[in-house]
Amino acid sequence: MVREDGKRNFVLREDGEESSVFSGNTPRQAAMKAARRLDDQGDSESEAPREELILREKGSDKLHKYEAWAWTEPAPEDSPDWLEGEVSKANVSKQGIEHLD
Repeated sequence: MVREDGKRNFVLREDGEESSVFSGNTPRQAAMKAARRLDDQGDSESEAPREELILREKGSDKLHKYEAWAWTEPAPEDSPDWLEGEVSKANVSKQGIEHLD
């Protein structure tokens, strides 16, 4: 279901349970938001462990599958005062779409 602002809602599925809701104009945008919250984050993009993310688009039976990884980097020097320490970065790779039975 598309909202008035053009964004769609996607529910993160873990072990058949649906937990968090992420919104975005595209499934990839929502997957990137979900990937930044992964518990297991590496020190660099190449060392980051890969995990599978499954997002179900609300109002449909589509399951969007992604390989996701996240890592932390030092905050940029020109960042605002409230953004200190490390920041989380992420990337995803689409593995396909399935439909619920």
